[in-house]
Amino acid sequence: MTGWLLIIFLLLLGGVLSTLGDILGSRIGKARLSIFKLRPRRTAVLITILTGSLISGISLSLILLVRQELREGLFQIDDIRAKLKESRDALLPLQNQREMLEKKIKKAEQELVKMSKGMFAFRKGEVVIESGESLATFNIKIEEGSNIKEEIENIIRRANLYAFLRVSPGKNPDRRMVLIRRDHISRLEELISDKREWVIIIRSAGNVLLGENYVYAFPEAILNKNIVLKGDIISSLTISNNEITKTSLQQQIKMLLASTLAEVKRRGSLATEIQIDSASMKALLSQLQSIKDRRLKVDAIAKISSDTADKVSVFFKLANIPIKNTINTE
Repeated sequence: MTGWLLIIFLLLLGGVLSTLGDILGSRIGKARLSIFKLRPRRTAVLITILTGSLISGISLSLILLVRQELREGLFQIDDIRAKLKESRDALLPLQNQREMLEKKIKKAEQELVKMSKGMFAFRKGEVVIESGESLATFNIKIEEGSNIKEEIENIIRRANLYAFLRVSPGKNPDRRMVLIRRDHISRLEELISDKREWVIIIRSAGNVLLGENYVYAFPEAILNKNIVLKGDIISSLTISNNEITKTSLQQQIKMLLASTLAEVKRRGSLATEIQIDSASMKALLSQLQSIKDRRLKVDAIAKISSDTADKVSVFFKLANIPIKNTINTE
């Protein structure tokens, strides 16, 4: 808005000054005045020229007074051009470097895509060992005078044998395949040196394909403890014997085994399945066929005492439930 006002003001000022100059020139001409011994006519022309110069000077002064950019551009134009040239000269190498970097980045991206495709193709195959899978599980208790390093080496050697047979079946296990970080082994040595009984598990650190050369693993130490005692009732299930079928009975037994496995895992067991006493299963089926119209409780009872790394074996025992105390599950 300031620019438009300035233009309008300059136009008005130019018109006023030119009019005054013309009037002044006419009066000087009529009065036949002379300046610098010039003829009156020449004097009138000189006055007109001076008036025009005055208009230009006032206009330029107002513009420079109002606009700082114009002042700097008028009096510092050479310096600005020199700085601009220096900036362009300094920018040129940077532009060249940028182009080179962009080319390198593009080339690296292409190589990364090729490597990703190659890695994907390399990793395709049959998975023989899954991530986190146990390669070996051992109970260990360091006694006075025992060689901890030798004990751990024996554990790793057995884990290596298991892994080699899985990854390279049919080949002679003549080299170390299982690789474990030294700091992991050092921490394991420090942990199990307290003369308590521990369960050592060597687990795979990732999926391993058939035919791979190495299996990266890590050790896990769990304090060994008793999970169940012989005769403990681990879990129970209440069933109705009114219209029970073979299919529904199988489903009920599966539910009981699932709750039993969940309970022993909650206590710290490493078991992955529950072993069932076949004789108790047959006895259970026989009892269910002979007892009708009753609600019965089936207990899963520990057949033997089991510690952290031991298998858990159970047998089933059937018990009547008084009608007034009937509940669905226990």
